[in-house]
Amino acid sequence: MDYTSRNHNKYLIMAHLIFVCKYRKKLLIKYGNQIKQILSDIAEEKDFEIMEMEVDKDHIHILVNYNPTQSILDIVRLLKQISTYRIWRQSNNHIYLEKQFWNERTFWGDGYFACSTGNVSKEIIEKYIQNQG
Repeated sequence: MDYTSRNHNKYLIMAHLIFVCKYRKKLLIKYGNQIKQILSDIAEEKDFEIMEMEVDKDHIHILVNYNPTQSILDIVRLLKQISTYRIWRQSNNHIYLEKQFWNERTFWGDGYFACSTGNVSKEIIEKYIQNQG
């Protein structure tokens, strides 16, 4: 991975993120591909890059490359909020999701896992993510 040069700085900042479906529901079996596309679209719109992404039944692993003006909290907030909003509005997803969550318009659990890639190489994390699911 090459460093990015912008406005008097050069950087390479990556983080490994994990989001879990609310109540550990196995929703990514059904919605995994849609969620991956939605998250990719959000990253493109919001000026960061998803290097790798893979779903398991009830959680998703994401390797994100972002710039120093963004915080990991902002990236997580954008990904989780916008993806929840969009997945509920695509096709007839709301019919199935309403049965899963009753009156809540939710998709993701409250927390998240984030880890910088400083302790291990990018290749090791990519392999780990690719072997999920």
